[in-house]
Amino acid sequence: MGDPKTSRKVWKKPKRPLNYDLKMDELKTLGTFGLKTKQELWKTQTELSRVRLQARSLLALRQEERKKKEPILMQSLTKIGLVDESSTLDDVLNLQVNDLLSRRLQTITQRKLFFKTPYQARQAIVHGHIMIGDSIITIPSYVVKTVEENKIHLTPESPFNQMLSKPESDLGSPETENLEIQPDEQPKNEEQEAKQGVKKESTE
Repeated sequence: MGDPKTSRKVWKKPKRPLNYDLKMDELKTLGTFGLKTKQELWKTQTELSRVRLQARSLLALRQEERKKKEPILMQSLTKIGLVDESSTLDDVLNLQVNDLLSRRLQTITQRKLFFKTPYQARQAIVHGHIMIGDSIITIPSYVVKTVEENKIHLTPESPFNQMLSKPESDLGSPETENLEIQPDEQPKNEEQEAKQGVKKESTE
């Protein structure tokens, strides 16, 4: 049977969790990406520190050993869209938490399927409305690979198929796009042309 596995934490708290500036930055990140708790943010930060540690350890190796091990790390990061094929270890060290959070299924689903908020996208994922290929994924923190990004779609029976639509303009909401101009809001050029027409008629 073997020994039972014991659960362990996969995240580390910041050294000063009560720092005001840090708390404000964390709350802003939670709202931007629709995270449920700070633990999700801390997990991402821990994963980022692990990736950076691997990059620093590769930089400390000899050139021969580095040529063998560096492609393995770069290929794994390229698969999930964190770096490009032409990126270097310096690009890995420059990665930020937002780069990892932007590869979550919740974030990509909101952008690709035009959900209004990240929390609405999270609800759709948890309730089983999102599919990648032929599989239903119910994990908002699932890291989407680059080959899977174009395979994200709604389930055929999902009510979101009728609710969601692509915005007609990036400058505003569809409700405010087709508002008619009120008579008192006409451009000045049109008012001047109207006045000139009245003058011509009076002179004739």
